[in-house]
Amino acid sequence: MVSRVGADFVWLRLMAVRIVAPGDYPAQVGGSPHLERLAAYGEVVVYPDLPATEDERLERVRGADVIINSHGSMKWTATMLDRMEGVRLFSLCSVGTDAVDLEAARRLGITVSNQGDSTSAIVAEHEFALMLATARRLGDSTREMRAGGWPDVQLTTLRGKTVGIVGTGNSGLQMARLCKALGMEVVAWSFRQKADAAREIGFRYLELDELLQASDVVSLHVGLSEQTRGMIGAAQFGLMREGTILVNGSRGPVVDTAALVEALRSGKLGGAGLDVFDPEPLPPGHPLAALDNVVMSPHAADATPEGFELLTKTAIDNIVAFLDGRPQNVVTPS
Repeated sequence: MVSRVGADFVWLRLMAVRIVAPGDYPAQVGGSPHLERLAAYGEVVVYPDLPATEDERLERVRGADVIINSHGSMKWTATMLDRMEGVRLFSLCSVGTDAVDLEAARRLGITVSNQGDSTSAIVAEHEFALMLATARRLGDSTREMRAGGWPDVQLTTLRGKTVGIVGTGNSGLQMARLCKALGMEVVAWSFRQKADAAREIGFRYLELDELLQASDVVSLHVGLSEQTRGMIGAAQFGLMREGTILVNGSRGPVVDTAALVEALRSGKLGGAGLDVFDPEPLPPGHPLAALDNVVMSPHAADATPEGFELLTKTAIDNIVAFLDGRPQNVVTPS
């Protein structure tokens, strides 16, 4: 009996494959020399702009065997997947997997591969920067000084403070290392505890409620799922210390946005450093944009030349591995 992966492998190697990046804007994989590695497998098409509608997006991937999802903002719902034929692999240029309905992909026999830990150090560096910028109120000071002011600000020292890492996957562990180097006490919570990493880095695990009560900074590093959607809301903010800093570089919907705005306005939170939002992009006039104690970046934690290089390389690595019959970084549910 031939396995599903084996059947796909035989079928794909009998005929040239079509590999499509349906919306590569801003340019990420387009022009990369890594694309040359795919030429031996078939046709590679990269669209340098974003499709205006779902129908146009589906038209672009018509006949595709492999889809490169250049940007996580391009979502593929169950309804869209049901309308597609022949797709065998989604190669994501992201660690997060919420761009594709994974359960629908499993049902349809579509493999989904993500980035694994390729850019975790780069992402953690950005989240560390958001934490520092929020604690030192760099965004607020910059705005006032550009307007001709000389603000009298109260800043926060992080050395000696406690940071709670929520999610000890790859970026969470990298964040823990950076915070320890700064001289912070590190505690953590995660669905899957890593005792060896905790001993190596020097942190301890707590229950989530305990972590929220014990931390001066709460840094989020969980993927988006039904378990994590809205996991930080009014009740969780109520457990935090007065003046706690929240850092979110995971996914916007992990935090209840209305509760976040209220916690920032009331002073329960001292500030927030945010790279992700619900919704994205953040619409004009959104309440978060009006708050001086918020530092923001546009979902750009790995948007460096080195980050784009690693994202593209790993996406191509995943495609080559799949076409050679040895799928890697697979996140589709079994």
